[in-house]
Amino acid sequence: MQEVNWTQVSEFILLGFSDRLEVQISLFLIFLLIYLLTLIGNLSMIVLIQTDSLRHSPMYFFLTNLSFVDLCFSSSITPRFLYDLFMGRKVISYNACATQMWFAATFATIECYLLAAMAYDRFVAICNPLLYPVTMTKNFCLQLVFGCYMMGIVISIVHTHGTFRLSFCGSNEITSFFCDIPPLLRLSCSDNYFSKIVLFVVAAFVVVLNAVIVLISYICILSTILKMRSSTGRRKTFSTCTSHLMTVTLYFGTLTFMYGQPGGLEAVEQDKIVSVFYTIVIPMLNPAIYSLRNEEVKKALKKKLNQKIFL
Repeated sequence: MQEVNWTQVSEFILLGFSDRLEVQISLFLIFLLIYLLTLIGNLSMIVLIQTDSLRHSPMYFFLTNLSFVDLCFSSSITPRFLYDLFMGRKVISYNACATQMWFAATFATIECYLLAAMAYDRFVAICNPLLYPVTMTKNFCLQLVFGCYMMGIVISIVHTHGTFRLSFCGSNEITSFFCDIPPLLRLSCSDNYFSKIVLFVVAAFVVVLNAVIVLISYICILSTILKMRSSTGRRKTFSTCTSHLMTVTLYFGTLTFMYGQPGGLEAVEQDKIVSVFYTIVIPMLNPAIYSLRNEEVKKALKKKLNQKIFL
């Protein structure tokens, strides 16, 4: 038998979008602006809630955690991407790549469970308002959030271990701007069929489970709202859900498109576009969605601005 000399890859090259200097400069400026808006928006949301009476509400406790997770999710990817664009050197070590994947997968998964927990919170608030203070206690909310973080950590370990247990001994060029699972699976020189199945099953489990929780919650919410006699009451009640519904639609839609179909693992160009949207753009949009669509947040923001102007 002929011996094959395989050398294990010790670093990867992130191909990103283009090697042309003018394109890299444009991308750097665009994504730097997006990242700054992400930092400002999410930090402002956290500070606003924590310095206002909103902090006592379970809904805004979850929103604070969502802003924190969005901030961490974007920060696990965007600064490295900006560095690569600025320096023009897109090399990342094997260990750094595994670390980036673990952090990105952790916060992406936590966000899925947080959005489901927020849907359950709206379900209890609208469908069982009398039981809301008894059900959504501080301890229960803490337990829900702790569970979200633990599920994120466990599932990201499964993904990272399943990916980096494979051998990388051929090309080391990742067809993305960060260490994501699908492009790394395409690079593997060992049999990755099992890892692809695990990725699909686990990702489908996370997305489908939480999407079902959200769907059932909103079916019950819609049923309750339609039973209300006052059209003003229906609009006011539903307005408390619109921002969350928009966030859920954007996030779960992109995740399903990215990981929820086995054939999607082979699509290179769509990976890049969808990845930019759910890792960089959505964390920037979420604070804007909640600021523009949520009356209580808008009132708290106006109050803070008026206090600053008065001072």
